[in-house]
Amino acid sequence: MSTHIPRYADVRLSQLLAILPAIMIDGAKGVGKTQTAEQFAKTVIELDKAGEREALAADYERLSTGTPPILLDEWQHLPEVWDRVRRLVDDKISIGSIILTGSLQSRNPAIHTGAGRIVRFQMRPLSLAERMEFSPCVTLSDALSGNVPERLEAVSSLGLKDYIAHIVSSGFPAIYQETAEAREELLDTYLENIVSREFSSQGIRVHQPAVLSRWMRSFAAAAGTTSSYDKILAGATAGEGDKPAKETTIAYREALERLWLLDELPYWSEGEDFFSRLKQTPKHYLADPALEAHLLGLSAQDLLSGKPRTAYDHDYQSITGRLFESLVVMSLRTYASSMRARCGYVRTRNGDHEVDFVAQKNQAIVAIEIKMAAAITDADVKHLNWFEERVGDRVKEKIILYTGERAYRRPADRVLVIPAALFG
Repeated sequence: MSTHIPRYADVRLSQLLAILPAIMIDGAKGVGKTQTAEQFAKTVIELDKAGEREALAADYERLSTGTPPILLDEWQHLPEVWDRVRRLVDDKISIGSIILTGSLQSRNPAIHTGAGRIVRFQMRPLSLAERMEFSPCVTLSDALSGNVPERLEAVSSLGLKDYIAHIVSSGFPAIYQETAEAREELLDTYLENIVSREFSSQGIRVHQPAVLSRWMRSFAAAAGTTSSYDKILAGATAGEGDKPAKETTIAYREALERLWLLDELPYWSEGEDFFSRLKQTPKHYLADPALEAHLLGLSAQDLLSGKPRTAYDHDYQSITGRLFESLVVMSLRTYASSMRARCGYVRTRNGDHEVDFVAQKNQAIVAIEIKMAAAITDADVKHLNWFEERVGDRVKEKIILYTGERAYRRPADRVLVIPAALFG
């Protein structure tokens, strides 16, 4: 059994258990939902085990008589339990009574949404800050509240080689803590399980497993882009005359979304108040950049070579840079989720301006660019300054996260330049 790594989700769950009766932790299999929940649960019911399901179905009174907090792990294996918990909340069950975890978004219309009763949050793979053995020098909370010192001095020991190692090592805790050789095998098994078991558990029969695998590889190659789904499908079936129907690949995409394996970043919706002609399609990412690299057959050495090539590259730029962006965006979304901040990206339709990540809490906004570079130039900050000119003083900080070693503030435009490993 892997050792529990302290998570931002631990803190979030602790806060919610102190004020609410029922909390739901969503996320892909393997992100650590059960381990986090077990830090707090006094009673654990594993609903992916037939015996536990049958025992609970025969005696739902256990939900109100068991020692709380009660963990209902993988609740979707017994869908009826959702409404049982909802009714208990209506009946004023005690604060901190029930934790649910799930790796599948239910589409059963008979199941109540739980709105106003069961509070949910999404857990992602290990962020960079959770993997580090030191504290960040700046946090997203600091930035949104305007509490970053004017003068910033900190040094990171990580370089490009280290960040690439984190890309391929996976943020799934049980995989992350294994050797490099074991990680390769475990990632293979994880992906094979998606095709062979997880789709069938949703009632989807995969007639062409090879096509599904190729579609996932093509999606991985589009990481960090807003490429159309038609282009992704074309990349998956290049050179084939008998292509799968568009409806088939839509079903693939929806199934992967239900499994929390697609984690696309939406465009920043409030941008319409400040800009015209914004790109409104999401940026594509899988749940873990290690899945993207593994699907594309790219090792750490391949990514370090500077110009790795795969059959699924389409005409995209720098897969290494986009996988670094994927790692950082996944981490930023973890930090934003822990403090209930909304996030997205901004890109004008003609592509002349883009901000990789925008976080917003209430009226405070932080704009972030992600650069796989050891040094930052004036050209690297132009989009951040353009964004601030249009949005105004609601922008509390402009930040570049990069692979360099030194954290500092640029005097001319006050842009914070921070090693990605030092931000949390």
